[in-house]
Amino acid sequence: MSIERKLLDLKKRKEAAYKGGGEARIEKQHKKGKLTARERLEILLDEGSFEEFDVLKVHRCTNFGLENNKIAGDGIVTGFGTIDGRPVYVFSQDFTVLGGSLSETFAEKIVKVMEMSAKSGIPLIGLNDSGGARIQEGIESLAGYADIFLRNVMYSGVVPQISAIMGPCAGGAVYSPAITDFIFMVKKSSYMFLTGPKVVKTVLNEDVSTEDLGGASIHSTKSGIAHFVYESDEEVLLQIRRLMSFLPLNNKEKTPLKKTNDAVDRIEPTLNKIVPSDPNKPYDIKEVINLIVDDNDFLEVQPLYATNIVIGFARFNGRSVGIVANQPKSLAGTLDISSSEKAARFVRFCDAFNIPLVTLEDVPGFLPGTKQEYGGIIKCGAKLLYAFAEATVPKITIILRKAYGGAYCVMSSKHIRGDINYAWPSAEIAVMGPKGAVEIIFAKEIMKADNRDEAAAKFEKEYRDKFANPYSAALRGYIEDVIEPKYTRFKIIKALEILKNKEDSNPMKKHGNIPL
Repeated sequence: MSIERKLLDLKKRKEAAYKGGGEARIEKQHKKGKLTARERLEILLDEGSFEEFDVLKVHRCTNFGLENNKIAGDGIVTGFGTIDGRPVYVFSQDFTVLGGSLSETFAEKIVKVMEMSAKSGIPLIGLNDSGGARIQEGIESLAGYADIFLRNVMYSGVVPQISAIMGPCAGGAVYSPAITDFIFMVKKSSYMFLTGPKVVKTVLNEDVSTEDLGGASIHSTKSGIAHFVYESDEEVLLQIRRLMSFLPLNNKEKTPLKKTNDAVDRIEPTLNKIVPSDPNKPYDIKEVINLIVDDNDFLEVQPLYATNIVIGFARFNGRSVGIVANQPKSLAGTLDISSSEKAARFVRFCDAFNIPLVTLEDVPGFLPGTKQEYGGIIKCGAKLLYAFAEATVPKITIILRKAYGGAYCVMSSKHIRGDINYAWPSAEIAVMGPKGAVEIIFAKEIMKADNRDEAAAKFEKEYRDKFANPYSAALRGYIEDVIEPKYTRFKIIKALEILKNKEDSNPMKKHGNIPL
């Protein structure tokens, strides 16, 4: 065969592979509002940067007629490319080929890019759109899943692993995304669950729709499984690009630097008035965040889940940081089960990838009640304490208002290796709020008083003047300084600069035993 004919043969083979399941199935995918596996990669990656692996690979199954249904690529597109010029490994499941079902060879393709990702110190992004295990292959497909899960675990904390759910993801398939660092979902066209509506009906006689069982709205508000949810495939892919701009390539790199014209010494007089004089009146912590970060650019993570704490990525003088902030607008900013777990995992991600942590604190304590105690608030609060204490990245804490009791200790206090801790003049750092403290300390005096309300008010003022302020903590060096709020941005940037070469470590061990 001449070289011309060989080249023509190669072209035909690849063209057939690029068509996936064929025009009819591609059209069906589009009618659902979904892009194809390759169209998604075109949006995710820089133009012309994608290099594909195993485009001609096919499955080896000879059961149930599959030997007569072999499509090159076997339902998944893998390879590498760049996002804003920075390298990433990718895989994109193709629902047009046998429903995107996972076969032995399908899994081998994913495992290959996972291993290359870890060896090269390059992030991995997986676009999931699959009907699950290829039943015709039996145990081979299940083994393939387990091979992937193992590598998800082994490479956790080595390179960032990002998952996008862009169609079905059910049964054992959900565990790979669940182990990765961040999960994106598309509204109304993606879902995740271990057991589907039919099984739920059979076992529990409960009627539930696919959307109500495992849709994006459920996982972004109730379960907390999804970190980001957007309206369309296109928006998800563009937001993955945005997320990647904040992250280092691996656990040995520092965070990327982005040029900014936002002045280091920019002051914000609005901050001097943002905390209400009434200690029980809420305000929006996101306003504080947007006023102090570069260019008002804050990428919030899990914005619809456990809204009493706010987490996300921002930049100070061009460098990425992770922000953890109590939200007085939601449950008064108390810590509960969900918010503690939400923040703990985010803190551990940032620590794994050398991303400094900025904590904005206004926390009156842990949410009380039997539901919280029975649900394990002690254990869950300990997760956040563990995460902050374990973290060795630069840690800067600003106490805006309330910092009471154990919650004060947990929120990156000086006592658990906070590096630079500041307080605003409005800060109240104490064992508990003045009202509760007075009811305990002066219970007898109040009971004996002619006017109990007046006596309680008097004792409360005395307590507030003595303890519910930042100065007792400052006297003991538990905070570095009490700062004027309008200079907060400048203070954080200076702190980050002095801490940029910080080195710290934990005692040598195999690993700790975080309370799970």
